Amino acid sequence: MNRLIIIGASGHGKVVADIAIKKGYTDIVFLDDDASLKECAGYPIVGKTTDAKDMFGDKIVAIGNADIRCEFQNQLDNIISLIHPAAVISRRVHIGKGTVVMAGAIINSDTLIGDGCIINTGATVDHDCMIHNYVHVSVGAHVAGTCEIGNRTWVGAGSVISNNVNICNDCMIGAGAVVVSDLVKSGTYIGVPVKRVR
Repeated sequence: MNRLIIIGASGHGKVVADIAIKKGYTDIVFLDDDASLKECAGYPIVGKTTDAKDMFGDKIVAIGNADIRCEFQNQLDNIISLIHPAAVISRRVHIGKGTVVMAGAIINSDTLIGDGCIINTGATVDHDCMIHNYVHVSVGAHVAGTCEIGNRTWVGAGSVISNNVNICNDCMIGAGAVVVSDLVKSGTYIGVPVKRVR
């Protein structure tokens, strides 16, 4: 099977398409609900997101919002993961379905990456971490060893999660923030070290 259906014609979708090319896909199409869009990254938009259920091919959801990504992914078959060839992944890492690992990312030994995650460009996840489902580790963010990050949490660009830290579900960690102790309440956290702002 050499067809890839990308759900979501966005900036994230463009990066996913670039990875797909490097992984050998030659038949790439997008689905998006914005009728004004006709192409994305040079590939055609051939229908709406709801059309994905009835289409034949490998599929990946390229939508940044974790809740929407989860909703779509749970409805679809043939969901694949994509790992950029310039990512460095330990042989002892498990990566769930629908996850995308971008160029320059590093994931070290004995780490579990859940379903539908985004490990973005230049992000690092060190040893013995558990990254639950639909987490986004943003561009240049760093997760130190033996951390656990709960479902649907967004780790902002350039942020740092210190070692042995647990973060609960549904947190938003601001860009450049530093987390040095456990976060046990969902919400938005910013600063060095972080404080909950809502």
